[in-house]
Amino acid sequence: MVILNHTSISHTIFILVGIPGLEDQHMWISIPFLISYLTAIIGNSLLIYIIATERTLHEPMYLFLSMLATADIVLSTTTVPKTLSIFWFNAREISLGGCITQLFFIHSTYVIESGFLLVMAFDRYIAICYPLRYSMILTNLVTGNIGLAVVLRSFGTIFPIIFLLTRLTFCQNNILPHTSCEHIGLAKYACADIRVNIWYGVFVLLTTIVLDIILIATSYGLILQAVFRIPSREARHKALNTCGSHVCVIALFYVPGIFTFLTQRFGRHIPPHVHILLANVCALAPPMLNPIIYGAKTKQIRDRLVYVFFPRQK
Repeated sequence: MVILNHTSISHTIFILVGIPGLEDQHMWISIPFLISYLTAIIGNSLLIYIIATERTLHEPMYLFLSMLATADIVLSTTTVPKTLSIFWFNAREISLGGCITQLFFIHSTYVIESGFLLVMAFDRYIAICYPLRYSMILTNLVTGNIGLAVVLRSFGTIFPIIFLLTRLTFCQNNILPHTSCEHIGLAKYACADIRVNIWYGVFVLLTTIVLDIILIATSYGLILQAVFRIPSREARHKALNTCGSHVCVIALFYVPGIFTFLTQRFGRHIPPHVHILLANVCALAPPMLNPIIYGAKTKQIRDRLVYVFFPRQK
């Protein structure tokens, strides 16, 4: 394809390379992508089904978990099918509108997942520090409103990115060395000054992901403080065990993202394909492993799962 590079031209079609430097390995790389995607879709759908059909799981903790599972499905479906089409059919072209739509859902879903991890930490804080008032504080109405607020916060912070990108003229390269679109990765090919895009991206990062991490750490600091005041060792162990699966999911969501951020900022000599693979791990690992972690560590979900597949053993 001839790449035009003239200031009077604004590209409306972009080329997603996939994983640069590993193009000849795309077919093999697609296998773990496909397995991860199917695991994420089946696992999270099953988790939502179990929570929806089991009345004893209609509690804030599990309702928030079902919202997180829904976000996991959206994140996987926004990224993996396009990636697989690149690997299998060499379908690399994506329109500007399609690219902006994809990055909107990717970024907003990340913010939504971070928000749900925060409210799940708040849920554990209320359950452990104020157990007698738990049901009065987190009613079903409050739980639904919190979920709605998380979604609105995400859309409200990510939506301006659409306008920041549509105002730009893309007269430079139209080849994106990635498996999916992302804000700055697209904006850097514009002819105009993109400092507004960069600073707004920093603003979104600080007011959502970074703020959520700080509040989650604060919540667990208060939880640990309350737990170690409990005189009974068995009660302390039980309280900590209720937070175990959530802590695993928090680590799974934030640690790869932080590591990816650090390698992009300071790993100048790391090959490009490593950066792309790490970015894909951030999108693939949490949706795939979240239902497995909660299924393994949460007795109520585990018992219900056994009943779904082996009803006679109930």
